[in-house]
Amino acid sequence: MTIIVSDEGFGPDTWEHGYAALDEAANDPVSLDLSSDIDPDSISLSSSLKMVRVDFPSFADGRGFTIAKTLRLRGYRGRLRAKGHIISDQYAMARRVGFDEVEISQALAARQPEDAWRFRANWEDHDYQTRLRGRL
Repeated sequence: MTIIVSDEGFGPDTWEHGYAALDEAANDPVSLDLSSDIDPDSISLSSSLKMVRVDFPSFADGRGFTIAKTLRLRGYRGRLRAKGHIISDQYAMARRVGFDEVEISQALAARQPEDAWRFRANWEDHDYQTRLRGRL
């Protein structure tokens, strides 16, 4: 079972439509499951696409952030979910590039409890540049 992290904290996974891999996707999939090595410009953004889930195989692999930002810049407005090895310190960055939520395992949630994620939920105000401007 996985846990969905949003600005409100931990919650259950409410997505019930499954995921199609990009290479197995039908003409107009409802959702896509993307690996971190995909070229985001190769993804067809149709009006039927409601959810995109991007895999993070390691917390040190930042390619998913680029994928999210590119999809948003290309006009994707559906749900965008980061999945895998995202840590709470990366939550603000995930939100800033366009992710709506993060899917984590119960094991990760035990190591990084809800309050660690909620601390970073005010992602618009707590970024490096804002802190830097406050010191100048």
